[in-house]
Amino acid sequence: MRILITGGAGFIGSHVADLLATDGHSVLLLDAFLPQAHGWGAPPEWVAGHELVRGDVRDAEMLGRLLAGLDAVCHQAAMVGHGLDPSDAPAYTANNDLGTAVLLAAMHKAGVHRLVLASSMVVYGEGRYACPNHGVVPAAPRRAEDIAAGRYEVACPHCNVDLDPLLVGEDAPLDPRSTYAATKLCQEHLAAAWARQTGGGVWALRYHNVYGSRMPRDTPYAGVASIFRSALAAGMPPQVMEDGRQRRDFVHVSDVARANALALSAPPPFGRCEPVNICSGQPHTVGELATALAAAMGGPAPQVIGGARPGDVRHVTADPTRAAETLGYRARVSFAEGVTRFATDPLREPVTTW
Repeated sequence: MRILITGGAGFIGSHVADLLATDGHSVLLLDAFLPQAHGWGAPPEWVAGHELVRGDVRDAEMLGRLLAGLDAVCHQAAMVGHGLDPSDAPAYTANNDLGTAVLLAAMHKAGVHRLVLASSMVVYGEGRYACPNHGVVPAAPRRAEDIAAGRYEVACPHCNVDLDPLLVGEDAPLDPRSTYAATKLCQEHLAAAWARQTGGGVWALRYHNVYGSRMPRDTPYAGVASIFRSALAAGMPPQVMEDGRQRRDFVHVSDVARANALALSAPPPFGRCEPVNICSGQPHTVGELATALAAAMGGPAPQVIGGARPGDVRHVTADPTRAAETLGYRARVSFAEGVTRFATDPLREPVTTW
């Protein structure tokens, strides 16, 4: 297949490009090189062997030229991260939602009907919880006064007992709690509308906490693994928020790239947008990540500092069943192996001006 990868020079997109090319596909990379992730330098060395276009996914005229003769699009381009404050909202919306809308319109005009969309576990908000007294219950946002007092667990809305975290499936209620999360859910809705209107097929891959080589470093938009590694590289202890017991599913970027390749080769879900969790299936705490990475790098032990950022959720871990059943996807890289590799993996150069 001939495949366009938007955000193809980025952290995940470049790994997808390498794997697809190895599998014999023809790949065309499009990247806007947003300074939040790339700085102002030249394209990274790892995309040197690929056909690369520097451009904005919101450029409909350019997309019309690029999409001619293509078989599928793998849409990784996005402004990522938790967001610094609400003033980021226009930039997130312009890059993520308007960009997706322009891409979908261009795909329709070009007659391209297969899309793999990079979505995220952030669309769930909090994960799935059960109360020992009331069964599965919705998780209300945590109160600032509780977090300030060191009460981090999510409480039952009926009896105020701490809830037990469960794995979250794709049919869980969606409750985005940050600007970034809201834009990722909007991308799914736009893709679903496009699929219904055009008969196209969309796999929406809800990535959980992705880490690995080529992650951006030293930027407030980076993931927690990158933030911890930067601290350790500077000889500082990684600072862990809350009590370190918040649960996540850390999935290696090589597994995420393979999930994209499987989605591109699977029969498309024509007429709909099918969400799929892409995860390791092995939850770990943020504190465990910091401790394992500190040990792998021979650095100081993590420092638990409490507190939480607005919009932070307590626990969100994924049910991997649908990915196995529909795509044949199962993670291959264990937590221990992945963290050990990450300790010395090449990262994207620091972003110093943006």
